[in-house]
Amino acid sequence: MSETPREDFRAAAHATADLVADYLGGVAERPVWQPTGEAARERLLTAPLPAAGRPLEELPAALSTEVMPYPMGNGHPRFFGWVNSAPAPAGVLATLAAAAINPSSAGGDHADVHLERAVVRWIAELVGFPHEPGAGILTSGTSMATILCLAAARERAARRAGWDVRADGLAGMPPLVAYATGETHSCVRKAAELLGLGSRRLRTVPTDADGHLDVAALRRAVAADRAEGLLPFLVAASAGTVNTGAVDPLDAVADLCAEEGLWLHVDGAYGAFGVLDPEIAHRYAGMERADSLALDPHKWLGVPVDCGCALVRDAAGLRATFSLVPPYLRDEQAGGLGWFSEYGMEQTRPFRSLKVWATIAHRGRDGIAADIARCTALARHLGALVEQDPELEPAAPVETSIVAFRHRAPGLSDEDVDAVNRDLPAAVQRRGRAFVTGTVLDGREALRACLLNAATTEQDLEVLLAEVRAAAAELVAERRRG
Repeated sequence: MSETPREDFRAAAHATADLVADYLGGVAERPVWQPTGEAARERLLTAPLPAAGRPLEELPAALSTEVMPYPMGNGHPRFFGWVNSAPAPAGVLATLAAAAINPSSAGGDHADVHLERAVVRWIAELVGFPHEPGAGILTSGTSMATILCLAAARERAARRAGWDVRADGLAGMPPLVAYATGETHSCVRKAAELLGLGSRRLRTVPTDADGHLDVAALRRAVAADRAEGLLPFLVAASAGTVNTGAVDPLDAVADLCAEEGLWLHVDGAYGAFGVLDPEIAHRYAGMERADSLALDPHKWLGVPVDCGCALVRDAAGLRATFSLVPPYLRDEQAGGLGWFSEYGMEQTRPFRSLKVWATIAHRGRDGIAADIARCTALARHLGALVEQDPELEPAAPVETSIVAFRHRAPGLSDEDVDAVNRDLPAAVQRRGRAFVTGTVLDGREALRACLLNAATTEQDLEVLLAEVRAAAAELVAERRRG
């Protein structure tokens, strides 16, 4: 690799910094999202492999014309889709510095290794989860964190059953059974399938009318499986479901898990940081009793993607699940905790901790808590606006910062009303002034607005509902004509 002259890099870096600063500073003035034009899409899809390189100073200009005009939209204060946050400016800066250092954060004695230990502890302290050194690791996201946590749970269950699952696999072992609700994130099912548990052994536990896990039904399911000679071993509860932000009764679930000897895993990908808001902190009682907690700093904290985190109660158990140290990786500098690669799947690991450190260091606990409290207050306000609007109706209570609602579409059949609500999100998105997504609740189509951006205003919420009404009017007119 040829060396880039220092001044060439400095000039290109300054140009890129100006480009990024202008982009971030002008987000609110641009459409939230618009489809990539056919010509631009074709240029991106069919870009030829260059034979000769381009000068470094040309690249920022190419970014400004070929990439930056076509964002997903999640930096905009009227982006309410999925659970994708705006990037924290401090994290954006730290991402550049981390790329410049470019270590493998697998282990050894360099700054990123020690910083990851610190920021994992910070994350645990933010959400009130008990933490010992080594009992946590940064991941690509909660999907990977969930795999690590469920693997540790499987290891413990196998060991208790007298089985060496790492050496012998699952064949011949009493069938393991796990439990979750239909509102639990799909990453739990993916993890169960990947770990050889099978989706049929991930029991779907009923919920109450508002989407919370039914503890009495869970107890009956565990008893029935034990009577069949199966081995219940894990319950996956939610600290903020994707559809509605509902928080399961974690204390009651923890009681049952303690009685039955089950591993309690909490999916807090999006919602766990809601515990920082005193207004809703009571909903999270019991989260600190979990055996594992998976969460995403790249969601509510705004750490630039990618960054998830797995927290466990037993560091030794997580290490026993994954530790494999071939001779070429032995390193006396690793210390008593060993390498991060002993606690998960990744060997070469990116420097994720720097952007977490920068994001938290910039805002501090108080600033983060204030941002989260603002988002939940905005969600409650949006819920109130929906209740007051004669064209709209709530689809679920507002518990955290997700608001699920429907358009009433009067004068249409139930089937047509459902069709209007199914088509509404895309219709709103195409208009460019707000971005909202859809889901299905109790078999009925609904819209869901997720509020993660503390820069969002009450006026932005009014724009969202105005766009929903306008797009719905067009869809209803089409239905009546058809």
